[in-house]
Amino acid sequence: MRSSRLLALLLVLQRRRHATATELAEELAVSVRTLYRDIAALIAAGVPLWTESGPGGGVRLAPGWRTQLDGLTAEEASALFLSGAPQAVADLGLAAVAVTARAKVDATLPAELRGRASRIRERFFLDAPGWFTRRDKLDALPVVAEAVWEGRRLDLRHGDHAARRRVDPLGLVLKAGTWYLVARHRRQIKTYRMSRIHRAELRPESFVRPAHFDLAAFWSESSAAFDRSLLTYRCRVRLSPRAERQLPHVVPHDAVRRMLEDAAPPDAEGFRTVELLLESEDVATDQLTGLGDGVEVLAPEALRRRLYAVGMRMAMRNGC
Repeated sequence: MRSSRLLALLLVLQRRRHATATELAEELAVSVRTLYRDIAALIAAGVPLWTESGPGGGVRLAPGWRTQLDGLTAEEASALFLSGAPQAVADLGLAAVAVTARAKVDATLPAELRGRASRIRERFFLDAPGWFTRRDKLDALPVVAEAVWEGRRLDLRHGDHAARRRVDPLGLVLKAGTWYLVARHRRQIKTYRMSRIHRAELRPESFVRPAHFDLAAFWSESSAAFDRSLLTYRCRVRLSPRAERQLPHVVPHDAVRRMLEDAAPPDAEGFRTVELLLESEDVATDQLTGLGDGVEVLAPEALRRRLYAVGMRMAMRNGC
């Protein structure tokens, strides 16, 4: 959004004090024409900067002038970064800090940007949890979050038997309203659901993070591997074009999308034969029933019979 871009330009200029329009456009990934429009908007908002042509020219910020946005504390910056997810801020115990951070930003932004920020808060709100999920018990989350921020080891009590583990906490992930801890235990990086951590104790020693560890990449790869591990039941089906479009919604696994990509071309009726891996015969029956008359099971025979039985019961129950 333009307000974010203007703020980024302001902070870049504060850091560099002087740069050419081309340099600024490259750093902000915008065209030079867009950059000049943004400069005009900042000048109109009261930011003391000007442009100079010719050798040694460029965009300059008035000597000694600076926004106070870099006066945010580490906690305030963290809370501001998470401010689009209010429940996450509350879970981490940063609600009051987030209020302070937003107040500092509002007080130091030029009027034009301050107005835009206010309009964004009035019109957009992120509610990450699903409609029908229950709130997990998260007594250990503040301690775990502190260990993640500070890079300190943790002693955990985790699981049904409250097994004791000493871990290096590498990151926290909030997925659809559920918190997970990604941590290293005995040289292996694992994922722990926060609601299953009964107790967490912060240890005095720190740890060295694994070289090149990327939390987002790890989460993406481990989530995909978990998805694949659930799919062990093999079946072969014919799908109508409508059923093919519905399948990714009925079976919400990324692996299923790849199976569709590998399917044979449509036959004379427009149906495609697809080799599927699903979770189990029971789950496959429920999921494929949702495709209605757009699915024909070719194998195994047991699944075909089950869909036939479901279809007969539906026809009898809904017959005229």
